[in-house]
Amino acid sequence: MTKENAPFTSTLSPSVLSILLLAVLSLIWGSSFILIKKSLLAFTPIQVFGCRIGIAGIAFFPFFLREIKKLKRKDLLAFIVVGVFGSGLPVFLYALGQQHVNSSIAGLLNSLTPLFTLLIGLMFFQVKVPRKKIVAVFIGLLGAIILVTYGQPAGQSNNYFYAGMLVIATSCYALSLNTVGKYLGHYGALTISSIAFGLVTIPAILVLFSTNFIEVMQTDANAYTSLSAVTVLSLLGTFVANILFYKLVQLTNPLFSSMVSYLIPIVAIGWGMMDGELITVYHFIGFVLILCGVYLSKTKKKKN
Repeated sequence: MTKENAPFTSTLSPSVLSILLLAVLSLIWGSSFILIKKSLLAFTPIQVFGCRIGIAGIAFFPFFLREIKKLKRKDLLAFIVVGVFGSGLPVFLYALGQQHVNSSIAGLLNSLTPLFTLLIGLMFFQVKVPRKKIVAVFIGLLGAIILVTYGQPAGQSNNYFYAGMLVIATSCYALSLNTVGKYLGHYGALTISSIAFGLVTIPAILVLFSTNFIEVMQTDANAYTSLSAVTVLSLLGTFVANILFYKLVQLTNPLFSSMVSYLIPIVAIGWGMMDGELITVYHFIGFVLILCGVYLSKTKKKKN
């Protein structure tokens, strides 16, 4: 047991710890969508991206200086993939998509992550998948189509482009999950998180200050509300949650870890309702179909 992993395993069994981590991550990440919504009151998607990655990267920096010494040259590409597709790109895509998609729908579409984990594992990571499970993927995608097509409130137009950005974000998470599971399992959770963020922090900060961020902070009445939201999002939803999540991947496997998507939508819907978002029957139909797809994708054939 390494020192950095000791706090996670000193008093709890791996199975109990896995369930606890799953619950905590669901609560944290389920709250992320409403925080993104509040961040967009004053900031553009690219500014939300710059702030979120920049703040989280600064928090990770002391660990990055220590953990970077453990990086092996052969694993550099895998860390870049995790940094870009597990953190940087999804952060921007969610902010972009939530300009025109309710936070509750964003949380529901996040449930596609396990299905994309399955597909990407099949296509790029030589994961053997029974043909029947491909049907599960299409069931889940049908649920996503219903959400995107009928999930918006009456009088509010659907924007398939922005909803598509959210779907692409889930596929990015799936790619990162498979990469961690196959190539980075021998690293500690803190090592993975700090190095992955360290590789994207400077580009994110440079992008942030290439915008009118300073002017927005000086002139927009909602600037400090948005900054507060993105700071909480960065420190809790990104810094703390990423360490916990990569630990969960190591304790279990990529597909089990992506099961956090089962519970995230429940938290997201709760925040959405509290914020005045209308929840319709189509939300539940779409969500149930996605969950059915995820369930079928995980079921194993019984042995005789």
